[in-house]
Amino acid sequence: MNDEPGNRGSGMGVPILKQGNYLIASIQSALSDADLLELRDALVERVGRYRARGVIIDVTALDVLDSFATRILSDSAHMIRLRGARTVIVGIQPEVASSMAYMGLTLPGIWTALDLEEGVAHLDAHAHTTRNV
Repeated sequence: MNDEPGNRGSGMGVPILKQGNYLIASIQSALSDADLLELRDALVERVGRYRARGVIIDVTALDVLDSFATRILSDSAHMIRLRGARTVIVGIQPEVASSMAYMGLTLPGIWTALDLEEGVAHLDAHAHTTRNV
């Protein structure tokens, strides 16, 4: 994995790594609303810059996904899709999934996977359809 230049000094603190044709953003701690928006914009921009075919957003470290974070993740995935790449959100913890279901928060049309390995496998399996919007 290569840590791309400019990934860490931006203030949001979410590294965006390039692994082959994929970008991987691993959220390590709770983010402010502004940080979530910055992450969304950075991912959308880097899909074009690196001609990424897929994006994995790892939320394993998060113990809460509120309505704003859920909406931004969903918006991010849709924007990335419009740029020609797929998004997989990985690592939603059981308690977080339960809370999201209880509050009626969903990620319609967004792929999810248990972990990073499964997320990569999912993107690999669907690589032939990635550029079809």
